[in-house]
Amino acid sequence: MIGAMKKLFQLNIEGKNRDRVLEGTKHEIRKYIKRERAKALPEGADFWDFDCQFGLSKEAASVVHFANITDCINEAATSGVDAFYLEVLARPGVRQPKAAIES
Repeated sequence: MIGAMKKLFQLNIEGKNRDRVLEGTKHEIRKYIKRERAKALPEGADFWDFDCQFGLSKEAASVVHFANITDCINEAATSGVDAFYLEVLARPGVRQPKAAIES
């Protein structure tokens, strides 16, 4: 089964420190990634790959590279938004052979 995280994360929660909420959000995302990577790979797959979308709402979400998720979250937090939407879909990936380098 392929996993998915689709969630609107609130950054301004009454009675909680915004920085702590932000770090908790990042921790929850890392925990999800770790849990998905620990699952058994299907036959023929080499690794778990992730398709990601990020935006201020589900409708405004755009495709981002997996490695840029934290940068997008930090940028949203410094701009002062109240919430952001993150969608992470796990899918099996197959490594492509490197092309032979010709001299």
